[in-house]
Amino acid sequence: MNEKIFVTRPTLPSLDMVYPYLERIWDSKILTNNGPLHQEFEQKLCDYLGVNYVSLFCNATIALLVALKALDIKGTVITTPYSFVATSNALIWNGLKPKFIDINLSDNNLDPNLIENNLDETVSACLLYTSDAADDTPC
Repeated sequence: MNEKIFVTRPTLPSLDMVYPYLERIWDSKILTNNGPLHQEFEQKLCDYLGVNYVSLFCNATIALLVALKALDIKGTVITTPYSFVATSNALIWNGLKPKFIDINLSDNNLDPNLIENNLDETVSACLLYTSDAADDTPC
C-alpha cells in the first residue's frame, strides 16, 4: 500500500467559490486588522448566535489565552493531556497549573467521573476536550 494517509487534511471549497472573496480583499487592500470581510463575518455570527458581540481570533490558542485572562482564572485547571499541546501552554502562559486527568475510553473525552476526585481548593476551572468539537471547550 503506497497511498499516503494524512492525519489531518482540510476540506476546502472549490477555487471558483473562493475567487469572489479574494477579489473583495484585493479591492479593499485590507488583508488583516478588522477588514471588511472580518467585520461582515463577525456581524453575521452575532446575528446567527443572537448576541451583541463576537470577537474573532487567529487561532484557538490565542482565544483560550484571552478567555482565561478575561475570566481571571487563578490556580489549578483540570484538563486532559489528550489534547493539543497549546491547551497546556495557554494555561502555563497565564500562570496556571494544569492538573491532568485521564480520558473516557468510550469517547476520548475527559472522564467526568474523575473530575470530582481531583477537585481541591486550588482548582478554579476545567478545560474539556471534546472529540466532536473544533477545539477545546472551557467549562
